[in-house]
Amino acid sequence: MTTPFDLAAEAAAFLRARFNGAHDMVAVLGSGWADAIGMLGAGDHCPIGDVPGFKKPSALGHGGEAVSLTVGTSRVLVLTGRTHLYEGHGVAPVAHGVRTAAALGCRIAVLTNGAGVLREDWTIGEPVMISDHINLTGHSPLTGDNPPAPFAGRFVDLTDAYSKRLRAIARSAVPMNEGVYLGLHGPHYETPAEIRAARSWGADLVGMSTVLDVIAARHVGLEVLGLSLPTNLAAGISPTPLSGEEVIAVGKRASARAGAVLREVLRAIDAVG
Repeated sequence: MTTPFDLAAEAAAFLRARFNGAHDMVAVLGSGWADAIGMLGAGDHCPIGDVPGFKKPSALGHGGEAVSLTVGTSRVLVLTGRTHLYEGHGVAPVAHGVRTAAALGCRIAVLTNGAGVLREDWTIGEPVMISDHINLTGHSPLTGDNPPAPFAGRFVDLTDAYSKRLRAIARSAVPMNEGVYLGLHGPHYETPAEIRAARSWGADLVGMSTVLDVIAARHVGLEVLGLSLPTNLAAGISPTPLSGEEVIAVGKRASARAGAVLREVLRAIDAVG
């Protein structure tokens, strides 16, 4: 029986052959970040659908490539989009990117997303760091048969899910606000009542991704940094109806800033190691 980890090993072998070797970091570009790839320098591109276990993302604003590039002395695998739980493929494909990255030799994952923001004092289109999360997707990537070694052990400590060390490095490169991200299943947007509840729980950001990726990444030993691009005020706070088109438009307007932030953060991580 093929496990998700067997499939990740197969995907990693494909990428190792395609891109000539192992990699040190993975960066996943979420909504509003796909255009940032142009700020990271020249790279070798591969359609994500060619890689075992990957499907081209169907979410708005997501790219469909795996890109190998170099930042300083680090080889970085960039995934220009991600699979979301709401796309209906199940949990394993959501976790496949970070599992593949770990099998490819990556030690660090920089996961980005676009999110609704509950903080009216934050600037729309200005990236922030994720300090912690609340998982309300109703799912975990660790549910099911116990995976084989070296991935055995599903009771993963998430106390430092978003690495304090990496956040300090990123903050030294680019001063940013930090907040708690609340992840929901989607694809529908939240109700104003849900946003009031989220605020009472301490959430600053809300979206439909990232939390399952982080759990899976920590399970396979990756150190995680989360970056979020506030693309809109959340339901009940925003004076206008929410729409995917607004998210895409804000992401395009903020692409240069998001790309510059991601570039400087990756350079800072590479410098420290």
